[in-house]
Amino acid sequence: MKSIRVAVAAAAVGVALTACSSPVEAGAAAVVGGERIAAKDLNSEVQQYEKALTAARLDASALQVPLNQFVLFRMTNEVVYRQLAQRYKVQVSESEIDTALKDPGQQQTPAMNLLSKGVPPGDARDYLRGELSIQKILQQLGGAQNQQAIEKLRSEFTTVKVTYSPRYGQLNTQPTQENPSMFVDTGRFGKLTPTQQPQQQQQQPQG
Repeated sequence: MKSIRVAVAAAAVGVALTACSSPVEAGAAAVVGGERIAAKDLNSEVQQYEKALTAARLDASALQVPLNQFVLFRMTNEVVYRQLAQRYKVQVSESEIDTALKDPGQQQTPAMNLLSKGVPPGDARDYLRGELSIQKILQQLGGAQNQQAIEKLRSEFTTVKVTYSPRYGQLNTQPTQENPSMFVDTGRFGKLTPTQQPQQQQQQPQG
């Protein structure tokens, strides 16, 4: 099977989300800025993503992280994108999404580009709406070449409280050379165990 080069980026500027350690309610995979991501919705998304990988003859092992963690990370990002778009009153047109659907990014095809971000075909428009919103916010702040704008956007991301259910692992908010993992397994029977790090690839904002 073909392999897939994974894109792990919380935003167009590679922003890292801030994870909190407070408990989440039963049945929730994560709570993002007060918005609940249900465990059943995550399971449904994982199933859709697995089917999309199989249809594209892609090797899921190349993700090097459990599928539920990878998809949950994408779903969390998508909620943050939407909340920041509302805060900045940013709107994205359907024609802009149509154009983005044709963009292969740094992958071989547009479909591969979305799969590398954990996005199955059925969720493409909603995800791209959020991703394009972040690019527009960055432009409002001064553009992708403006370091102050980038830092401001990073600061905006940290204002959105994200809490993950321990059953899916915890976001590694302080990666080191010894433990560079995107997520760590909370480990029911022992200390934290790092999961293997996906290949990181930051998406550059479009001007």
